[in-house]
Amino acid sequence: MIILDTGAARALAEGHKTLNLLAGNMARTPGDLLRVPALCLMQAESEDAEAARRVLSFSSVVVDPLDTVASVTVGAMIRDGYGGADTCHALYCALPRAEFTGMSILLTTREEVYPPGVVTVDIDSPGMLGLH
Repeated sequence: MIILDTGAARALAEGHKTLNLLAGNMARTPGDLLRVPALCLMQAESEDAEAARRVLSFSSVVVDPLDTVASVTVGAMIRDGYGGADTCHALYCALPRAEFTGMSILLTTREEVYPPGVVTVDIDSPGMLGLH
């Protein structure tokens, strides 16, 4: 599962070349989706009007909702000092879940805000999409 945090969602909305390529490629692959946590999309929209519309215009992007279990867990993460609401929702989405097999990859502009053990990839790293 590939997750976009607030910074990555904003970059996609602003036309980040590599993320746009990724979103386009995933749209052509059945079942492949980019997930944006609802609180990351909310934060991106609060910082950049129309960011949510531009992000959601990609058919490969879906929003990961903040349901009851997620809201309680994200609230506990915030209380325990793991970061703000958007960061904690992205972190929650990256945790193992029954409905997703395999490893989650969190695309971000701020790898340093996530704890060790979370697989993060900086969207501007040379290895993004295998480019070296």
